[in-house]
Amino acid sequence: MIRTIINIEKEKCNGCGLCVSACHEGAIAMIDGKAELVRDDYCDGLGNCLPACPTGAITFVEREAAAFDEAAVAENMKKMQAQAAHQNHPQHKPEVPFAGCPGSMSRMLKKETEAGSAAAPTASHGSAAAEATAPAQLESQLQQWPVQIKLVPVNAPYFDGANLLIAADCAAYAYANFHNQFMKNKITIIGCPKLDEGDYSEKLTAILANNNIKSLTVVRMEVPCCGGIQNAAVTALRNSGKMIPWQVVTLTTNGEILEN
Repeated sequence: MIRTIINIEKEKCNGCGLCVSACHEGAIAMIDGKAELVRDDYCDGLGNCLPACPTGAITFVEREAAAFDEAAVAENMKKMQAQAAHQNHPQHKPEVPFAGCPGSMSRMLKKETEAGSAAAPTASHGSAAAEATAPAQLESQLQQWPVQIKLVPVNAPYFDGANLLIAADCAAYAYANFHNQFMKNKITIIGCPKLDEGDYSEKLTAILANNNIKSLTVVRMEVPCCGGIQNAAVTALRNSGKMIPWQVVTLTTNGEILEN
């Protein structure tokens, strides 16, 4: 039958995934970093995904397509909900290989506790003196992967109940104790508004709107161009309608916290 259905121009798609979250029928999926209409019969033709797309890659077309199948959509949504519950289970191990770029695969990073970690080997000669003078080894506080704002999935399980840190990617290089002071017990996402294309606000709005974020911290550099990441976060807070504790910390290029 000829009917109205969406069309996605892959050349315009930036891989943000916002349309996937906006499609309540599960008709759109991310394949090789691009959004794609995977089932004609799952698309109701109402276009909830259109306003979610920041690049205008989605339009309506009239073409031969299978009729919208409400029963099939309902069955698919049950499967998706069951799969999401299974993936969020602590004992879950992925059974299906990740189909996209391996470096973009979403995952939690488990940290060894002091009780569970193996004891570090010690030197046989002069160990007491060496241990007394050796600096303590710092541990990474990164809780998840990926970290780049453009790459993180909007509905990643690690966002649920998270204290979110949005940081300029230069910040960790400028501030020596960045991991322990800012990243500890937070989900960290980073970006550079000067180098990355587009505006972060749509992606950040979707993350805040679709997840139970407990608090938001923005760490930016003092340089003017870094104001873009702060503006995007504030815009996202306003557009998401979420009333959560939030703060902005500004770092100097000399590695100090700038007093407001």
